[in-house]
Amino acid sequence: MNSDGHLRIAVADDEPEMLLFFRTLLPTLGHEVVAEAATGRELIERCRATRPDLVITDVKMPEMDGLQAAAELNRGERVPVILITAHHDADVLVKGAEYIMSYLAKPVKPVDLQAATRLAMLRFTQAEALARETASLRQALEDRKLIERAKGAVMKRIGLDEEEAFRRLHRLASDHNRKLVEVARQIMAAEDVFRQLQET
Repeated sequence: MNSDGHLRIAVADDEPEMLLFFRTLLPTLGHEVVAEAATGRELIERCRATRPDLVITDVKMPEMDGLQAAAELNRGERVPVILITAHHDADVLVKGAEYIMSYLAKPVKPVDLQAATRLAMLRFTQAEALARETASLRQALEDRKLIERAKGAVMKRIGLDEEEAFRRLHRLASDHNRKLVEVARQIMAAEDVFRQLQET
């Protein structure tokens, strides 16, 4: 998405008049239709070729429905999806909660399309930020565990108490301008070598 809110959008519907509707309306809202599809499989192929910012797809389509296509698209690089339904179906939205950021009920109104597009991108941005934060916290926890294991190895091998072992780890990292976790990783790699030598 550009800073001006311009989106590259893929649309999918097995009704030609709906595709025409999106092709005509989305540019008036400042967006570009980069792919059109009449089936779920076509949608996947065209999205992989064009990498849109947003996907708008009907639920019921031949070959593969919109929900299945959305799930397949989001197995790789994540992309927000607006689902078009003939009626509100809570079960459908729950199934695709990770990537379905909004939905539209037929007949689609221009004002609803604009609102759904904005809402979908807002929710997607928030979801991606949360995912990054969660990944960062998970990595921090893994790093902490590795540092603790390295500290334990230093305590055992050199015969230091916990505080002194940590101080030496920290000083070694500082002296070599490296992160503490990098030093811990190196220590555990060395421990693995020692273990292999003892086993041979």
